[in-house]
Amino acid sequence: MSTTAPIKLPRVAAADAASILRAGLKAAAGPVALACSFSVEDVVIIDLLQQIAPETRIFALDTGRLNEETYEVAEAVRERYGVSIDWYFPERAAVEQLEREKGLFSFRESLENRHQCCRIRKVEPLGRALAGLSGWITGLRSEQSVTRAALAPLEIDEAHGGMVKINPLAAWSEAQVWDYAKAQRIPVNRLHSQGYPSIGCAPCTRAIQPGEQARAGRWWWENPEHKECGLHRK
Repeated sequence: MSTTAPIKLPRVAAADAASILRAGLKAAAGPVALACSFSVEDVVIIDLLQQIAPETRIFALDTGRLNEETYEVAEAVRERYGVSIDWYFPERAAVEQLEREKGLFSFRESLENRHQCCRIRKVEPLGRALAGLSGWITGLRSEQSVTRAALAPLEIDEAHGGMVKINPLAAWSEAQVWDYAKAQRIPVNRLHSQGYPSIGCAPCTRAIQPGEQARAGRWWWENPEHKECGLHRK
């Protein structure tokens, strides 16, 4: 997205997810979509959007390595809210070449290889999903990891052309998320109750142990400061 003047983001109460959504949608002044991985956070946002802006588009990235439980909650969301979900897949030729040359688990061999896999399966499809948008919504929370500690409710996403990035749950605690989920009885991924607070691709996600950080089960063989896939670049 190209702009002729900088977007001015309004000040919003960090804990008021509904106000953040409204302010972000207004600031974007154009098409906005929710990037949905079907985490409990993302489904909370879908529930909020049904009350605020039900026409908001929802898209998801099918990496080819998702858990069955993720597909199950995606279907439950589609049926519960009557929404359409736009699925984006990685480019077939790139996946075939990667697996031919490096096998099926190259991402565990080095950080470089893991980034390559994420670029092919997530980052490139995200670029296509964001094309033509003025803003996007995420389920990120600052409490989730050291890489997200400085997360703001509203940001200018320079990595994706200067569009508005809306993080309505940035200041929410895990307890707040689950209180909302239970009160509204929203569809929830079954893996959450099995020790998976953060769910990505099946080979790169495990259950966490008591006392571990929420994203400790993502790429557990890596250092905490590396635990991003490239979707949320600065």
